[in-house]
Formats: sequence, C-alpha cells, structure tokens
Amino acid sequence: MNLTENRKLIAVKLFHTAIWAILAGLVFYILYAGISGNITPIVYFAIGAIVLETLVLVGFSWRCPLTLVAQKYTDEDSPNFDIYLPAWLAKHNKTIFSILYVVGVVLVMWRLLNSNGS
Repeated sequence: MNLTENRKLIAVKLFHTAIWAILAGLVFYILYAGISGNITPIVYFAIGAIVLETLVLVGFSWRCPLTLVAQKYTDEDSPNFDIYLPAWLAKHNKTIFSILYVVGVVLVMWRLLNSNGS
C-alpha cells in the first residue's frame, strides 16, 4: 500500500468510526428511552435512522458501503480493517447492536402502550 492509499484508508476508517459512533449512540438513546420512559421526538428520529441504516445494509448484502470503499485501499481482511474498533466488537457489531436496538424498541413500544394517556 502506498502513502496515498494509506491516507485514504485512514480517512475512510475515521469517517466510518464517526458514523458508527453516531449510530451506536442512537441505539443507546433508544434503549435509554425505553428504560426511563423518556420518550421524545428524538426517539422516533433515532428509530428511523436505524431503520434507514438497516435498509442500506440490506441493499449491500449486510455489508457497510464504507467497508467496500476501504477494501480499495488495503488487502487486509481483519474484522476491523475498515474501522477503529476492537476486532471483537467489529466482528460482532451487528449482532450486539441489533439486540440492543430490538430491546430498546420493544421497551419504547411497551412504554407507549402502557402510558394510559399520561
């Protein structure tokens, strides 16, 4: 890999990590809202953003488009070659955050259904 490719890979990894942090934050916010009962318009935005991200992943055969971009700049194939996360988290990212998201949405729905108009 030459210097230009290395810089491009670093840029992709930084951008990918930033997007991941935002989406992970949204998942945790949904979970927090479901646990606390603090359902605000931000919760609906967060749920919609994760649904949109899921549609993007489905459209790319469950691979992040940024992973495909990063592949252009390296032959590395470790689970975290395209993002600044520990390898174990990068490898299990979809499973972990899917579970947290579903639990959060179920809790939000439960809170809304049991709010009795208050």
